[in-house]
Amino acid sequence: MTDLPGPVLAVELIRWSWVGDHLDDIRDDLLQHLQLTSLAVLFGLLIAFPLSLAAIRWPRLYGPLLGVTGVLFTIPSLALFVLLIPFTGLSIWTSLIGLTLYTLLILIRNMVEGLLGVDRDVREAAEAMGYTRGRLLFRVELPLALPVIMAGVRIATVTTIGLVTITALIGQGGLGQLFIDGFILSFPTPIVVGIVLSALLAFAADLSLVGVQRWLTPWARGGGR
Repeated sequence: MTDLPGPVLAVELIRWSWVGDHLDDIRDDLLQHLQLTSLAVLFGLLIAFPLSLAAIRWPRLYGPLLGVTGVLFTIPSLALFVLLIPFTGLSIWTSLIGLTLYTLLILIRNMVEGLLGVDRDVREAAEAMGYTRGRLLFRVELPLALPVIMAGVRIATVTTIGLVTITALIGQGGLGQLFIDGFILSFPTPIVVGIVLSALLAFAADLSLVGVQRWLTPWARGGGR
């Protein structure tokens, strides 16, 4: 997306002719943004779940886990991607590893807090009914902890959508590529399109996750009435 037809007026934020000419590129950037976000959150969940169970099983592990993931979360995103490049190159894995690491603090904290928040009487009642540890986890504890866990997933997803734009600097940035194009060309239209689509994607993702939570917890739908 390097062609820039005609002179650019400083006050013209959106040139619709440019948008129409680059719909395919914008669509590809949006799909890549969605792919990176979805995979990063999915990988984060796959890593955070066993770590959260371990932190509950061995409480002394919880503090160090939060410490390590907290330090990772504070590393500037561009610096983290640069540190990964010697090992993974300018590939999608550089983006995914960095983005996944940023989700862990939020996901682990919410998973642990959600599971620990399950009423002890409920656990004891299930155990008295003969529930095994695995059945207790998946049939009782996880469903009851789901609202807290989903809150973490929502935060991690929206945060990741924002971070994906940074990975454009290593060639894997989805909508972030629009920001780079606009900056290089001193042309505001790609920047505005990128901002609007990023915001809409974050809103749509959060709304979708709320819908998933309501579907998974039908017993809680009338809780606020």
